[in-house]
Amino acid sequence: MHFAQGEIPRQYTRYIGRKSAFIGASFLFLAGAILVSISQGAAGIPLEGVVRSLLGAGAERRYDVIIWNIRLPQALSAVAAGAGLAVSGAVMQSILRNPLGSPFTLGISQAAAFGAALAVMILDAGVMASTQVGAVTISEPILTTATAFVFCLAAAAVIIAVSRLRGASPETMILTGVALGALFTAGTMFLQFFADDVQLAAMVFWTFGDVGRANWFELALFSGVTALATVYFFANGWNYNAIDAGDETAQGLGVRVERIRLLGMLVASLVTAVIVAFLGIIGFVGLVCPHMVRRLIGGDHRFLLPATVIVGGLLLLISDTVARLILAPHLLPVSILTAFMGAPAFLYLLIRGYRR
Repeated sequence: MHFAQGEIPRQYTRYIGRKSAFIGASFLFLAGAILVSISQGAAGIPLEGVVRSLLGAGAERRYDVIIWNIRLPQALSAVAAGAGLAVSGAVMQSILRNPLGSPFTLGISQAAAFGAALAVMILDAGVMASTQVGAVTISEPILTTATAFVFCLAAAAVIIAVSRLRGASPETMILTGVALGALFTAGTMFLQFFADDVQLAAMVFWTFGDVGRANWFELALFSGVTALATVYFFANGWNYNAIDAGDETAQGLGVRVERIRLLGMLVASLVTAVIVAFLGIIGFVGLVCPHMVRRLIGGDHRFLLPATVIVGGLLLLISDTVARLILAPHLLPVSILTAFMGAPAFLYLLIRGYRR
């Protein structure tokens, strides 16, 4: 088959253009969704008031208080957490070559939750009291995140060890993740068993993933970690493409597979630990978003990762907005809604995998 001169470059340009257009459109849609999310709630705010407040153009004082103290940090927390969990899931699926990989399905989120609960209850890293922000206020964020990260690493190490076993199938790895999740969930329940009534109520409430509990400092902390991790993932997009072709092929192309795999799991675990330490467990975002994006623009990680970051933030932002409105004036934790949406998607992916 022969191509006319310049035909292949034009085809490649169109290929790049479609993916870039999707990323650009998703970003614009995310920006609009942020404005809509800020305007919705028990006290409705017109979009014009939201824009004027964000631009400092003299909106009403009550609008400024609601937007800057409550809704803007909540919306940005949803975007940052969704982006971090989604891109971590995409990277885990690539480096483990497992379509069902994500922080939640591999037990890493549950490990982080146990570490954070241990720090809060045993190491006095949190103050347990019922407040408008949440049941637990993290007084030692670095200690809490470090403890969560240690247990994330333990879970990630087990997953990597299983993935290196000869003949280990994706189903085996997922069952390992289920076992790890059950183990760390049991550990969290063990801590709750010895807590008093107030601590027990606080810990149960804390384990519900909720983006509304983060303040500006916590938002800056996990947003910064997510941003740095995302830059690292973007820089290794070509390496992940090579690993998708097989370890032998990647090594033949000069990719240090074991190093990339280890560092990828470490960085993804850090992102998960930071998010879970401040917001609780938010499941299935890291599983569903990468597959949604793959079906739309393909598996090229140069475009998959940026699109996953945006779509992950968008999905969690929309879920949080719906969770705030569905039982208004009561606020439903967003993790409940993502579980309802993610469980059918997980079953679909699992059944499709067995059919293959």
